[in-house]
Amino acid sequence: MVPSCQIVPDDFLGGENMSEQPVFKPFPLCTSCHAQTIAATFLSVARKIPSLKRFAYLPDGEKIVMEVSTPKGWKESDPTVVLVHGLCGSSRSNYMTRIARKLYKGKVRSIRLNLRGCGLGKGHGTKMYHSESSEDIWEALKEIKRDAPNSPIILVGFSLGGNFVLKTVGDRGEEAKALIDKVISVNPPIDMHSSIEHLSQNTFYERYFMAALREEVAYRHETFNKLPPIRIPVEMGLMDFIDFYIAPQSGQNNGRDYYHACSSGRLIHNIAVDCHILFAFDDPIVDCTIVDYKEVPENVDIVVTETGGHLGFLGIPGEKRGFHWMDSLLLEWIFEDHK
Repeated sequence: MVPSCQIVPDDFLGGENMSEQPVFKPFPLCTSCHAQTIAATFLSVARKIPSLKRFAYLPDGEKIVMEVSTPKGWKESDPTVVLVHGLCGSSRSNYMTRIARKLYKGKVRSIRLNLRGCGLGKGHGTKMYHSESSEDIWEALKEIKRDAPNSPIILVGFSLGGNFVLKTVGDRGEEAKALIDKVISVNPPIDMHSSIEHLSQNTFYERYFMAALREEVAYRHETFNKLPPIRIPVEMGLMDFIDFYIAPQSGQNNGRDYYHACSSGRLIHNIAVDCHILFAFDDPIVDCTIVDYKEVPENVDIVVTETGGHLGFLGIPGEKRGFHWMDSLLLEWIFEDHK
């Protein structure tokens, strides 16, 4: 079942705590939320970027892998942009490499961080990324800061990674300023329960993510002897999967406790660093209407476009911000303090 995209209420956009809304006009052949989401995911091809693999060691003895791309002429006083991918993604996801390449051309160092067991980190962690991922991100940032203490860090997260980066700064309030100068989040599921319900209404997306998750779980349990054999039923949906596997793995009693533990929406009021959040009202995966704007501090800028889908935002070539409209807006936010 493919539900129709949401229709934006007249009084929703441009409300309290939102910035002046940038105008997004979708590419004429990709006007629906599903066309935007699917085209951006499967049709975009990003070229490789020069990078070095680096491990970040975690307190529990496991490690995650980062890809560091340092352009010629970059200085330690120049910014470092740390990119965090979404569910079933990696440092090699199209949007990650595409943004990293544009930063590289702009002489800015980027670090693409793989969540536990993802991408180049596959086989290096027995645990799956879950509610503790914000702690993993914090540990990685501490290592990055130790190596280049004078480099301002801009933390950027996409989809689930967008939720995790908001939780990273929301958990710590003023403390986050010690490591992070700015945080940017794109299409974050800030209320995990609402977003899982939203996603589960669409069989195509749910089957896509469940197939990838079953593969990840099977690989992990086959690779590490200390993990018992397991079978994830083919017919199992995402909500049942979280109750059955993710919640126990993250130390939570059930899915409800897990949703509360890893949702960043309840922490937005505690974000102390400069912050930009980009939503699309017609996002078929994330529900942006659950934001409580009365709790949003002045340093948190929220942009909601009428259309754009999930990590889509494919615009019109030749117009302001071009075809990859999302990329252009993110680069504006990244460079706004370093012109």
